[in-house]
Amino acid sequence: MTAPASLWRCSLCGYVHEGATAPESCPVCGADQAEFGPYEASSGAPAKAPGERWQCLACNAIISGPTPPAECPVCGASHETFEPAGLPGTTLAGEARIAVIGAGIAGVSAAEAIRQAAPNAVVTLISRESALPYYRLNLTRYLAGDISVGELPMHPEDWYAQNGITLQRDAEVFQVDAERGSLVTSDGRSTDFDGLVLAVGSHPFMPPLDGTTLRGVFAVRTAQDAEALLQAVTGGGGPVVCIGGGVLGLETAGALARRGVEVTLLESHEWLMPRQLNRRAAQRLERTVRGQGIRLICEARTAALLGTAGAVSGVRLVDGTVLPARVVVITTGVRPNTSLARRIGLDVATGIIVDNRMRTSHPKIYAAGDVAEHHGVLYGLWGASLTQGTIAGLNAAGADIPVLGMPRTSSLKVLGLDVISVGQFQAQDGSWVVVDGEDQQRYRHFVFRDGIMVGAILMGEGGLGLATRKAIEGKQSFAALLRRNASAAEVVAALG
Repeated sequence: MTAPASLWRCSLCGYVHEGATAPESCPVCGADQAEFGPYEASSGAPAKAPGERWQCLACNAIISGPTPPAECPVCGASHETFEPAGLPGTTLAGEARIAVIGAGIAGVSAAEAIRQAAPNAVVTLISRESALPYYRLNLTRYLAGDISVGELPMHPEDWYAQNGITLQRDAEVFQVDAERGSLVTSDGRSTDFDGLVLAVGSHPFMPPLDGTTLRGVFAVRTAQDAEALLQAVTGGGGPVVCIGGGVLGLETAGALARRGVEVTLLESHEWLMPRQLNRRAAQRLERTVRGQGIRLICEARTAALLGTAGAVSGVRLVDGTVLPARVVVITTGVRPNTSLARRIGLDVATGIIVDNRMRTSHPKIYAAGDVAEHHGVLYGLWGASLTQGTIAGLNAAGADIPVLGMPRTSSLKVLGLDVISVGQFQAQDGSWVVVDGEDQQRYRHFVFRDGIMVGAILMGEGGLGLATRKAIEGKQSFAALLRRNASAAEVVAALG
């Protein structure tokens, strides 16, 4: 007899899996089975009718179910932070036509939210890629050989038809008439809409260096990019240089090293991931990087890429050092894809400017994900893109749900090491209190202001992330512990 399905939540990225047992690994972040725990509705929360929707007041995620979840699958907040998020009476009725441009996590989340909230809506999801929509987080796992190309998609092909979502692939939108509510794709198809969600993502930033157009220079943003890079490094034949020590650069370097490739990773800052880690945490991460056979050079500023016969042959640094390279991978950040928004005439700064409803300067058009600029901020995080996509989709369908804030947590699986960075992880002045603790397996760094925990860095402590996020979001006081000069272990004990 088949065991009944249950829900299991990944403690690192919030992915929720349905099945008799937790999956062997998380399809989103790659965490192993041990990082999953049961994910159930709270027995203490009042029951609601099936199909009820709930809004997390901490991160604004929208969750469907008869009761609020025990914990938010995006930010880990408890069921007490949820309020009903039923759609108001102004919801578009009948066969409202909603088009979503872009099929990353923001676009797919928007389409899913529209379908759940408006069963009779006509939903069209348009992707410029020929592949089925997939989690971009999994591209480096594909490079490493951890998963096959068939395991990349978020949903099987027939899922879209079964859920009444028309998926147009290999189709780029080049014309939008916002007043008439119509768009035309590169293959000549025309789609009419009552609401439009722009989830068009971003493109790799290529620094202004000589040689970036040489053969053998790559950026990794799409499945096609990953496949091309994989083919270039297959069979060895020379070293690879990765420029940029952020998460994508680290994961790409690690993936190639696991395939036996000689890899050098360049980081221009004094240490890795300066936006997420302090110096000590970065030192521990650097030990992991070198332990995987990767040569790491910090404070390395690239002057130019060198080439022979049209192909890259090396990287010259500002100090004159020349590193030989058969392949160069540039992972120096991304820039939002704003060209379509500019052609439409929307207000654009660095990204597409959106209000608290994810609405652009045109009342029919919403934006979400990497391309959306909310109160001057471009988040570029998976959790934020999921939340924005969900809210943009619901509001495009006629809801009126505000974005009150975005998840402030970076939960990452970097080279097999659990890394969690929450809130303000650097003390701002001498009145702030920092409590550190470490051993061979883990590193704990907690920051307090006026006795309240305001930030933390955890390494090798994936299971502690939820409790830490709750303490910070709930403004939990540790004043009594701090008066006793508590150790990191005592802080962990107080977190429960």
